[in-house]
Amino acid sequence: MTQPSGQEWDVGGPERLYVITGGRSGSSAPTELDLVTLIVAGSGPRPGMPPEHADIVRICHRPLSVAEISAHLGLPVSVVTVLLSDLLADKRVTARPPVPPAQLPDIALIEAVIDGLQRL
Repeated sequence: MTQPSGQEWDVGGPERLYVITGGRSGSSAPTELDLVTLIVAGSGPRPGMPPEHADIVRICHRPLSVAEISAHLGLPVSVVTVLLSDLLADKRVTARPPVPPAQLPDIALIEAVIDGLQRL
């Protein structure tokens, strides 16, 4: 059945995003998700899972950041964080902070090593 002109479903429109999140703008449970939080799925999607949730579980067979998930799905980060909070609450995915960058040793120690090497 076709809809009258001008009333087609806009795949990128705000109405779709509203439906995907169930009208929520934030998570129902407190979650600490930022753009670099890594998400990994423990198993595949289950039957009856909403398509966007299933897509996240499917692509997170290896760790992906929230920003990468957003880019893969073509959804705003705010929408992805709402969906991820649902999946975290259901224990379908796990979140972990990214590996911190290596801390550099003290500059004085580096200078002492350089001095020692130059004296050899």
